[in-house]
Amino acid sequence: MSAARPVRPLVVRFGALGDMVLLTGLLGLLHRRYGAPCDVLTSGAWGAPLYAGHPDVGTVIALNSRKRPYWSDPAQWRAVATLRARPRGPVYVADEFALDKLAALLDRAGIAAADTVWLHRRDDARAEHWLDRWAQFARAAPAAWAGAWPAAKPVDPLLPRLVVDPVARAALPAWLAGRGLADRPLLLVHAGNKRTLRRGRLGRLGDAKHWPDARWIGLLRALAAAHPDAALLLTGTPPEQALLAALVRRAGLPPQRLQALGDDLPLPRLLALCEIAAGMVSIDTGPAHAAAALGCPLLVLYGAAAPGAWRPRGPGAIATLGGPPQRSRVDQIGLDEVLQACAGLPLRAASGGDRA
Repeated sequence: MSAARPVRPLVVRFGALGDMVLLTGLLGLLHRRYGAPCDVLTSGAWGAPLYAGHPDVGTVIALNSRKRPYWSDPAQWRAVATLRARPRGPVYVADEFALDKLAALLDRAGIAAADTVWLHRRDDARAEHWLDRWAQFARAAPAAWAGAWPAAKPVDPLLPRLVVDPVARAALPAWLAGRGLADRPLLLVHAGNKRTLRRGRLGRLGDAKHWPDARWIGLLRALAAAHPDAALLLTGTPPEQALLAALVRRAGLPPQRLQALGDDLPLPRLLALCEIAAGMVSIDTGPAHAAAALGCPLLVLYGAAAPGAWRPRGPGAIATLGGPPQRSRVDQIGLDEVLQACAGLPLRAASGGDRA
């Protein structure tokens, strides 16, 4: 094999939105190592729009679920056909769960063991940041690809990278104008998370990421008072819109000051907003990682997850509250603590982000 010949790696990761943002650190290192963008095998609807136009990503191959029986899942049939048609290359399995099912899928696709390297599961790695794990994993290589392609030089600190869809960026000013938000500083607030919504109202009692509605309302009113020229935008997904709209009603702020966007925020538009927003306050969830990667100043509230492993990284200011060992639930964080942290967060005065 010759290092002069670029080869396209395949990276396998079945993660939520934040996982896939962090994965861009690994994708960049492997692109530099092998000389070609990575194909990505994943699940969920966010992979393709998240990575659209990304210089380190080639083809996104999406499954609906890796756990369904193969015989009943056309998405797996299509994935296997796509993988079989790929040129041979190194395969990095950047996942730790359902590995038997995954191994069977790769075997169906004709991917040899000598072409594959697997992430070593580490149950004791709570304090190790995922980007640091990716930097280490990028230095590994499948047996068949170990000699001729030296690992890329380490990047310290390794940061995620996202690219905003130019169509979404170009359309954003008109969309903001249509909502009466043109030429105003934007403050993003992400209050929801998928766990609460899956389990319904009673699920909040057992949800370590739930912050009481009264505190969100207090935060919104305080931010509106502290930043009288800004518009506050509650970000989320369509299933979260009822929750966000209720917060807007109870906060009592006019539409030019506060809006709920859960039913009008496809991922490309969210990324375009994160690129220009003055700042964001968020539960520990995927949009926080996207905002950080795009340079948005950020405050993240943690529950049971370890900030050492999951803290967003990016070129802007990032602050965190909560998390083990002192806290195990977001509702253990007081409103006054959040207001103090917000006051100390340097907001972005002008639009920024990755314009590549």
